Amino acid sequence: MPVIKRVLCRERLRRVPEQFSWIDHRFVRDRHIGRCSAQGLALYLFLVTVADGQGLSYYSDQTITRLLPLDAVGLARARQELLAARLIAYQRPLYQVLALDASVSIPSRSETSQPLSLGQILRQVMERKP
Repeated sequence: MPVIKRVLCRERLRRVPEQFSWIDHRFVRDRHIGRCSAQGLALYLFLVTVADGQGLSYYSDQTITRLLPLDAVGLARARQELLAARLIAYQRPLYQVLALDASVSIPSRSETSQPLSLGQILRQVMERKP
């Protein structure tokens, strides 16, 4: 028997906010979520939540470690993981949550290497566009 969807709490029904802050379904469907540690996922959720419509935010390391259960080393690891997975771009103090583009190959956590600059990521994306 199929599950019939119904709103459970009408007074708390989610609406698309003016600012960008919801996670793309492809994050799960395309298995990006399985390529991240719990710390990486916490940082990604934080960045998606605080980012503007272009995915940009500029929270300091000190603020992020105060708001998340991460110390400086854990934050650096989580950030490196998201950079390697090409989920974010980072140039201190600016973070950008990147669009999930199927044309960009996403390495697994075991394939991580040096982080790419925002310019390198954009060049790769633009080279793959028809």
